[in-house]
Amino acid sequence: MDIRALRYAVTLAEELHFGRAAQRHYISPQPFGRHIQRLERELGTQLFERTSRRVALTPEGERLIAEARTLLDTADSLTEQNRRRTADEKLLTLGVLGFGLAERWTDLTAAVHGHDPEIAFSYAELDLVDQYEAVRSHRVDVGIVQYVGPVDGLVFEHALTMPRVVVVPARSPFADADRLTEADVSDSPWLPTARAHPALEAWASPAADGSHSRGALRNPAAIPSAVVTTGRIALHAEAASRFYPHPDVRFVPLDGPPVEIAIATRATDDRHAITAVRHATRFLG
Repeated sequence: MDIRALRYAVTLAEELHFGRAAQRHYISPQPFGRHIQRLERELGTQLFERTSRRVALTPEGERLIAEARTLLDTADSLTEQNRRRTADEKLLTLGVLGFGLAERWTDLTAAVHGHDPEIAFSYAELDLVDQYEAVRSHRVDVGIVQYVGPVDGLVFEHALTMPRVVVVPARSPFADADRLTEADVSDSPWLPTARAHPALEAWASPAADGSHSRGALRNPAAIPSAVVTTGRIALHAEAASRFYPHPDVRFVPLDGPPVEIAIATRATDDRHAITAVRHATRFLG
């Protein structure tokens, strides 16, 4: 049975006029009438009495039209639920650590929308401790994180690489250096910065001491102000000098492993929108 014919029949029951009912569905009366006739044949009963002057529902037609209304309400509800579910699947919660993808964010969104223009993002802030767990625990669908190696349950797509820098007070003897090595700053007081993953601690050496101490800094955006307040130094990525500028600190290039930024998603998440984000990130890289 064609559900469209049921809609036509319900409209005809409301209008009791073939021309007006057909007009509501933007078709001419002749094909509209054929749909009604076909429906009556399929149901094995006459729904409408027709004369040259009037259209009226038969008793059987009144019963079946009432059932058709219930059926159409159910179908419309299912369609709306599916529409909302589809829209929800295309709205991804994006967890962002610090400055995220820096200047490459617009490139990524353009690539994502090239796969599907209906994908949208809501924002959640990540910190140095929960950046991986937020994705694994379903708090966010996608994470822009610092990559230092495999993490159980996650898939990483490399997005960009940038040099690391050491954030020093403007009054520091290192402030005017063109470049520093780990040996240069190994004896300096480091700002305690949280590093929840062992590989992050290895990457941060010699700044890893104090990463598990109470009050260790979790938010990358707060590092420059904390450096000014404490007089200590801290690690960051090169983009921090543009995204978190502060007149009382300097961002000095530091030898050592660069900062790798990656898109993290759950290994078991095979939704269309997630696949689009993964493909877009590969394109970005």
